[in-house]
Amino acid sequence: MTDISSAGTFRLGDRDVNRMGYGAMQLAGPGVFGPPRDHDQALAVLRAAVGSGVDHIDTSDFYGPHVTNRIIREALRPYPANLTIVTKVGARRGEDASWLPAFSPDELERAVHDNLENLGLETLDVVNLRIMGSIHAPSEGTIAKEFTVLAKLRDQGLIRHLGLSNATSAQVKEAQTIAPVVCVQNQYNIVQREDDALVDELADQGIAYVPFFPLGGFSPLQSERLNAIAAGLGATPMQIALAWLLQRSPNILLIPGTSSLDHLEENLAAASLQLSAETVAALEAIGG
Repeated sequence: MTDISSAGTFRLGDRDVNRMGYGAMQLAGPGVFGPPRDHDQALAVLRAAVGSGVDHIDTSDFYGPHVTNRIIREALRPYPANLTIVTKVGARRGEDASWLPAFSPDELERAVHDNLENLGLETLDVVNLRIMGSIHAPSEGTIAKEFTVLAKLRDQGLIRHLGLSNATSAQVKEAQTIAPVVCVQNQYNIVQREDDALVDELADQGIAYVPFFPLGGFSPLQSERLNAIAAGLGATPMQIALAWLLQRSPNILLIPGTSSLDHLEENLAAASLQLSAETVAALEAIGG
């Protein structure tokens, strides 16, 4: 069994979690829509992740929709006492699998209740407000009204902690005038490093930064240099990308997702991979 403890821990809300977590998005069907190709495998992956020490799972009820949360509930409930489940609201899925904003107060409140029901929880550990912006890139604009809705639900005891997803530095600061922010989840990897300053700002405040798409997501990072570096170290490109993120800053928490047991094991193994200063410099030159 892979030991992920070598990557250390960081504070997420009121718990210290292992920096290597798991993202449940890929447990849904193709395009994050509909049921998984292999339901039993999806259950096995979740149980293997938790069995390997993962205590931070990222999900959303708009994955599927409703699919991943119901799988998490089936696989893991009753939940381990140390497990932190982070979900997000602010989007919905169209009948054509499109990603649509769902930012009205009624939609946000309904999404919180859907997450509670489908996860089988009375209180959600962390809820991120997913700002649609440019879908996979942040864009400026006030979020005060929407974040206030979630802050009120937090005051009602339905949510323990709040975070942001696809957010700018200005939006983080605006949200912090309304309620504490415990994490920010944005796209960030070796090449897409627009958030360098934000990562450091949050580290200074003790706030977790949770990057998604470590290899580029819907527009995959294609790099002969990355492949060559990985081959030279006897690792996969994904492992190198994850190891780089772990060494980038101590406040970075990882949520690599997969529906494969083999790939889960490979991803978790990145927790113990140490990159030399020379390798880090070579990787950072890819985006230069």
